[in-house]
Amino acid sequence: MVTSGHDMAMGLRAAYWAMHRQTDACLARRGVTADQFVLLALLAERDGISQQELVRRASSDANTVRAMLVLLESRGLVVRGQHPTDGRARRVTLTRRGRRVYERLWAESEPLRQRLLDAFEPEETDTLVDFLARIGGAMTPSPAGKPARPLKGEKR
Repeated sequence: MVTSGHDMAMGLRAAYWAMHRQTDACLARRGVTADQFVLLALLAERDGISQQELVRRASSDANTVRAMLVLLESRGLVVRGQHPTDGRARRVTLTRRGRRVYERLWAESEPLRQRLLDAFEPEETDTLVDFLARIGGAMTPSPAGKPARPLKGEKR
């Protein structure tokens, strides 16, 4: 069987939305969405980054990230302030409360991540992550209009 690009795209969409819905349901009792959790997780990994860096690392839209940060800031989970080296940029930092909430959410959502891992053999997870990175690169055009990463069999 030869899988079409359409089949691949629809499979990725279905998998993403299934994971997103499950994550939203898991985090809802704490009043955090899956997308907000992604921002908290990225800040827990590397706190004090610029808002633009957070947009890039979240693979999201700047306006969407800004709106989520305004909400998270109003709840006392993050603080946005002047970036130390770029006067035009905003620096985003987790508050102590934000870190505590994130750690609780991380622990409560661990069964979801385990379900993802349980669907594959360990070596398959590495391959899947590589494939997802390849898809991300293929779908992210560089300034020259070519994919950001070489495609299978392509030399640069």
